[in-house]
Amino acid sequence: MKKLVLWLLMSMSLTGVLPAQVRVEVVQDQEQFLPGEAIRIVVRITNRSGQTLHLGDQPDWLTFTVETKSGQVVSQTGYVPVEGEFSLESSKVAIKRLNLEPYFAFSGPDRYQVVAIVKIKTWDREISSQPKFFTINEGARLWQQDFGLPPAPDSTNSTPEIRKYILQQVNYTRGALRLYLRVTDAEGNHVYRVVPIGPLLSFSKPEPQLDAASKLHLMFQSGPSSCTYVVFNPDGDLVLRQTYDIAGTRPRLRLDDEGKIVVHGGARREVSTDIPPPKLTDSDDETENTSTNQVADPKPDTTATEKLDKPDKADKPEEKKP
Repeated sequence: MKKLVLWLLMSMSLTGVLPAQVRVEVVQDQEQFLPGEAIRIVVRITNRSGQTLHLGDQPDWLTFTVETKSGQVVSQTGYVPVEGEFSLESSKVAIKRLNLEPYFAFSGPDRYQVVAIVKIKTWDREISSQPKFFTINEGARLWQQDFGLPPAPDSTNSTPEIRKYILQQVNYTRGALRLYLRVTDAEGNHVYRVVPIGPLLSFSKPEPQLDAASKLHLMFQSGPSSCTYVVFNPDGDLVLRQTYDIAGTRPRLRLDDEGKIVVHGGARREVSTDIPPPKLTDSDDETENTSTNQVADPKPDTTATEKLDKPDKADKPEEKKP
């Protein structure tokens, strides 16, 4: 009897201490999304247990539950890919970057909450994060156009697949409009891609046109005196992005003598966000080759560890002296 009481006391004590020793958090850069948009989250696991944790060796070491505001559980359509074994030393933080959208059946506009659950096999314990809330909104539809998908080079003349381009405007923060592209099937039931295009001025009217290959050409005003020109292919991939200043005349999309869509007016300005990127000059090339402070973009769906006394960095493990 005494052993049973002692075991219960130890279990209750351990249950209360574990969340303080190992902390799980869900972090998001944005809290509002369009239906079908990638719902990217960051899971932070902080280890203060005094032990090295061995995680990632089982497919269920990190799981998620998603519910609506009313408490309805959102069904899971697939396993979130979290595999990848790693060791998390004490006084370090592990970061896992994921996209939840493909693996849960989000029914549409609603308020949702997600909880991350980490299973520590050697302790036979599970540790849950606090709920993280986000909203899925429809946004305002500005324009839409059906188009035929170009056939593959080796295909015969068959009935073309019909898809739809949809331009949507969202206002996540007061006065800060953003423009999105949605690519769906003809009925709008299946979403192939939801892509954020960029900021949009409230009085700006986007100018979309389709070329012979069913690519979407789009010109819109993104700044007080500048416009952005982008081109997307039928899969929703961004293949071109350029910046034009409103210098004397406003840039417009026109057809040239060969029937190709070109930019008429304005003044082209090369910027670092151009796609394809601008060509480097000799001085730029020399600066790039001699620089030692290059920073790479963080990779999605990866795990990284870092020191507790440092802010989030790119996905590279760091050593910490005791």
